[in-house]
Amino acid sequence: MDPSKKYTTIHYDSYLQLSKLLDAQHPRSGEFEEPAHEETLFIIVHQVYELWFKQSLHEIESVCNMFRGDILDERNIGSAVSRLDRVERILKLMIQQIEVLESMTPLDFLDFRNYLFPASGFQSFQFRNIETLLGLQEKQRITYNGHSYKIVFTDEQKAALDRIEKNGSLFQLVESWLERIPFLEDPTFNFLEAYKVAVEKMLLREKEAIEKTDYLSDKMKKMRIDMLGNTNTYFKHVLSEEEHNKLREKGEVRLSYKATLSALFINLYREMPILQLPFRLIMNLVDIDSLLTTWRYRHAQMVKRMIGNKVGTGGSSGHSYLRDTAERHKIFHDFHNISSLLIPRSELPELPESFERTLGFYFSHTHQS
Repeated sequence: MDPSKKYTTIHYDSYLQLSKLLDAQHPRSGEFEEPAHEETLFIIVHQVYELWFKQSLHEIESVCNMFRGDILDERNIGSAVSRLDRVERILKLMIQQIEVLESMTPLDFLDFRNYLFPASGFQSFQFRNIETLLGLQEKQRITYNGHSYKIVFTDEQKAALDRIEKNGSLFQLVESWLERIPFLEDPTFNFLEAYKVAVEKMLLREKEAIEKTDYLSDKMKKMRIDMLGNTNTYFKHVLSEEEHNKLREKGEVRLSYKATLSALFINLYREMPILQLPFRLIMNLVDIDSLLTTWRYRHAQMVKRMIGNKVGTGGSSGHSYLRDTAERHKIFHDFHNISSLLIPRSELPELPESFERTLGFYFSHTHQS
């Protein structure tokens, strides 16, 4: 571009390309008979979704690029948290947007539904891109009528999805970053041993409290102690790398053992200054997963409201397919499960002063009289 034009004036209309944007709504019902009034709303709502998908991809891709390589500039964590927070806000807006679509009644939808075959939201390449970039694996996905989800895309789009899987998802990049965090290797503090002792003390104290209470019958005491024993199983996979890897082979956990320990350490000592941003980053991933689940569920409920048990326009089972994806297409469930491993603040192993200094901000001040 000519440098002399860098600061020339530009009009609002041309800057936003409004002539293209506002001429992108062409109801199919109007091509065959009288246009269905509600079809314009249907088109605009889905176009807005695609715009939000584009912005979300822009944010997620930038965060992935920050985490690529063996060294992460720690100053980027704040930017990553801010951008993932923006993705959260977009997802919340997407969920609210369903209410606008629900202002259309099922009969309104039937006025133009027959013109949509075989188009379907399943064919949204950008949304599949987001899922894959975040870390949803193909083996986790519910198949599309027995076929890979990629079957509806062009060869070029399939290749793009393959590249994302090859280059590393956000899940994989964050996992690698957690594995490199040095806090677990401090020579003055064995986190795993200290945590194991704290867990054993906590469980013993809870068992004694149950046995001593006067408010429970012997039967209820036994039931609660049995439940406490079941609670103990939550900790087995984090106290033993062998147990963790067994669960990983079964597909019950996905995060590596070392990354799991790092995520647990960050959650337990989240109030230490250096760990506050890493904790917020992990919470961003948990929140994004939860919001995607909510969006899928609300989408499923909206489809149930509109078409009942009919087959979707793209050939899927409609509501039941969308309902099942809400349950199974979760990406960061390992970070959700960290909550099962948390212990009260009062039970936290005390950090050696020298180690605590590495996690905080210390300033010396000499007072002169």
